[in-house]
Amino acid sequence: MKRLLLPFLFLVVCFNLEAQTPSFVKDSIDSYITQGLKDWDIPGLSIVIVKDGKTVLMKGYGVRDINTKEAVDENTLFMIASNTKLFTGVSIAQLEFNKKLSLNDKISRYFPGYALYDTLASQSVTIRDMLCHRLGTKTFQGDFTFWNSTLSRSEIMQKMRLLKPIGLFRQDYGYCNSCFLTAGEVIPKVTGKSWEQYVQDSILTPLQMTHSTTISAGMEQKTNVARPYTTSFTGKLNRVPYDQWDNLGPAASIISNVNDLSHWLSFQLDSGRYNGQRVMPFSVLQKTRDVNISTNSRKSAILPMHFRGYGLGVFAADYNGRQIYWHTGGAGGMVSNVCFVPEEKLGIAILTNNDNQNFFELLRYQVLDAYLGVPYTNRSSQALPDFKKEMDAQLKEIAAWKARVKNNTLPLPLSAYAGNYENNIYGTMTIMPDNGKLSVRFNSHKDLTAHLSYMDNDEWLLEYTNIEYGIFAIRFKTEKQKVMSVDMRANEFVESDAYTFKKK
Repeated sequence: MKRLLLPFLFLVVCFNLEAQTPSFVKDSIDSYITQGLKDWDIPGLSIVIVKDGKTVLMKGYGVRDINTKEAVDENTLFMIASNTKLFTGVSIAQLEFNKKLSLNDKISRYFPGYALYDTLASQSVTIRDMLCHRLGTKTFQGDFTFWNSTLSRSEIMQKMRLLKPIGLFRQDYGYCNSCFLTAGEVIPKVTGKSWEQYVQDSILTPLQMTHSTTISAGMEQKTNVARPYTTSFTGKLNRVPYDQWDNLGPAASIISNVNDLSHWLSFQLDSGRYNGQRVMPFSVLQKTRDVNISTNSRKSAILPMHFRGYGLGVFAADYNGRQIYWHTGGAGGMVSNVCFVPEEKLGIAILTNNDNQNFFELLRYQVLDAYLGVPYTNRSSQALPDFKKEMDAQLKEIAAWKARVKNNTLPLPLSAYAGNYENNIYGTMTIMPDNGKLSVRFNSHKDLTAHLSYMDNDEWLLEYTNIEYGIFAIRFKTEKQKVMSVDMRANEFVESDAYTFKKK
């Protein structure tokens, strides 16, 4: 009888796990994802679902490269972008537990010359403030300057004093990548290790995340790596360059796959243990989950959610009576999310390689609905019409702009627009005549260029060579037949506000 007991118990465990798996996950998720890839024009997706210490689903769908048709699998690497932030939050919370620092330490303790736009904020800003986006700046403010730029980490930190906040310090939430960079740069000050090495030693290695890396440079040379795509501004899949995130590393540079992220989810769901071994005290993880600033306290119109806040690199909310934690990540050509529900011992990670879609979020909510008892609604088909409507409107606007490029007479000679332009945050850009158009070179970026084609009524069509940055109609400001300045826009994915460049 004893010999039969172990197989019997194994069958009971498997039966219970199968019985607890919602029908959507057991029977429908494959077809749901396959249809979602088609509807939202996503080349590839990988997903992992962890429940009660077991991996319920870990699988790739579609392709990682639309030319080679190589399939996505559970080991396909993606940029997880801002899902990096919780790794930074956990690292700093661990250092506080080890009495190497305090979250309430002022940044000036580690960087005596550090300053923000406001003197009082400069004197008061702490590590905690940086890790919960409560400087009062606008979401993504400064990112056109910082994202993919040649600026060093110290140069980015220096430029943060030029970011004029639109809100109040410690009162108003504004998502800030340079804040996480600043917090991460405290790590070398107290450990003697770089942020990259500390995250590797304290998280990636103990969790056996052997495919993951904290450095994004050279991603295109890796094997089994997804290629980045977007349908923004054209409606068609376009390959875009890999982001160069390393100068903002603590905010965004980790590369991973769902196999490795299943280890990260297990660690989060098992109170800081992995494979039964204690990696960190649970109090470290709790510290990252404590809400430091509210991001919304109104009932959602479409989700069973009322309150949302931000901890240290992770969002927290209620969802149909459960407490959930999550973060999304957006890199050029790739968007992702990681979510865990400790009360249900449920974790989800989804990685994709088209950044112009909402399916990566809708799929997460669909899985949460299934496990947390929310009546089924096909969230993908529900959201798709509005997305297509917005996309069609954008494409019609761009088509109308392009139709106005007809070799119309310029207000001034092309040479009048040529020269060096400067923005106090960004730095300089250069505009030169180029075969009847104007070419633009952004000097703080290695490869960022654009073309300007004259339309009419003093408007120009701005087209970035990297489509990720967008297509826009802009104007030069002139006085007495002299060019004074120009407002340059970029995709809201990068930064929402225009930059005014004055002609030198």
